[in-house]
Amino acid sequence: MDRYKKLASNTFTFAIGTFSSKILVFLMLPLYTRVLSSAEYGKVDLIVQTCNILIPIVSAGILNAVIRFGLENNTNKKSVFSIGLLTILLGFAVLLILEPILQSIEFISEYTRYIYFFVLMSSLHSLCSNFIRSQEYVRLYAFDGVLRTIMTIIMNIVFLVVLRYGVAGYLLATILSDLISAVMLFFVAKLYKYISLSNINKSIFISMLRYSLPLIPTTISTWIINMSDRYILSYILGSEANGLYAISYKVPTIITIVAGIFMDAWQISAINEHQKGDRGSFFSKVLNVYSSLIFCGASVIITFTKVITKILTSPGFYSSWIYIPVLVMATIFASLASFLGSIYMIHKKSEYILLTTAISAIVNIILNFSLIPVYGIQGAAIATLLSYICMLTIRAISTRKFMSISWNIGKLIINMSVIFTQSIVMLLEVKNWFLYEIVMMLVIALVNIKVLLAGAKRIIQ
Repeated sequence: MDRYKKLASNTFTFAIGTFSSKILVFLMLPLYTRVLSSAEYGKVDLIVQTCNILIPIVSAGILNAVIRFGLENNTNKKSVFSIGLLTILLGFAVLLILEPILQSIEFISEYTRYIYFFVLMSSLHSLCSNFIRSQEYVRLYAFDGVLRTIMTIIMNIVFLVVLRYGVAGYLLATILSDLISAVMLFFVAKLYKYISLSNINKSIFISMLRYSLPLIPTTISTWIINMSDRYILSYILGSEANGLYAISYKVPTIITIVAGIFMDAWQISAINEHQKGDRGSFFSKVLNVYSSLIFCGASVIITFTKVITKILTSPGFYSSWIYIPVLVMATIFASLASFLGSIYMIHKKSEYILLTTAISAIVNIILNFSLIPVYGIQGAAIATLLSYICMLTIRAISTRKFMSISWNIGKLIINMSVIFTQSIVMLLEVKNWFLYEIVMMLVIALVNIKVLLAGAKRIIQ
């Protein structure tokens, strides 16, 4: 299959599985808010965030290495999967020893056992899911996404609506959904054939750990960029301000979801093309199309920010629209930086991912404390934007060591200028602002239509 068609086909297939799970967040929100009190929902959020931090630590970041090394043609696949499984089990054993620490944390102490099962099941499911993705079983990967979504809905109804288990029910629903999906993948993909301690290669083990260990602080740094502003907002301005900011963050997530689906498919194509000796031509063409899609999507969201906010939120949260344009711009830079991060991945330079993410996290924290007291909630949005601009700039410079990417600078400047102008017009609510927004949205479309049509033509031909 032509490489452009393969990338498009994989992206579409991943979209089937990923969209179902991402949409689940929006579909289940009314259920959660009806059966859980605000205190219970707040506790659930803190527990899940705790688990999200524990998972990469317990797994030693090996889940990312499973994809990277599993995609290599000359790597022993039994060794890759066995190393992943062994690392998770050893990490989980260490976590068991640390139970007294978890018990000492007040808001999670009574749910420690659930946290253990949550972390273990999520890690095992991710191992199976990432490995089948590395073997390019994209349809099975998509089916797993749909199955897990269905099971999560069923389990939530059973444990929250029927049995009324509250916080424990929410956690049980997630744990069992991961368990069922992991078991399905394990037997359908016959992953048991890849378990062999005798096939564990010491050099591969060391290489995988060398690649994955820097990704642990990378994950923590990414978490800081995405979550620190919420904690700082709550500390300085209170929970109500954080609530408005959290709601405003949901709309730009549309771009993040689409970009994430593409990146799942892109990882496969990027490594395959790198193994064939591609030195930037394919990457540059794909980046051109990818950036055009991101800018077009961003322009549409900014134009209809008020409409989207009115549809998705209650009247009490409508004022959150004013933070969306800045967060949309932040998402653009984050998506482009994520694409450049794939260059580090294929060259196994995870330390560069760590360095660029850590610098951006530090910038984010400093700017949050500096801007929030002056500009309020908008200060948090601006801090997020500037931190991702910092990340993209550093990665654009440092990736030149590994691959020459051809940026269409003229088109990039026009796109960013128009998007920035759209945001300013929206925020100032100038007279006839909607007319100006429509015109600028059409300008973005005209600037990018040629690239998008050329990309579609490659796929069709």
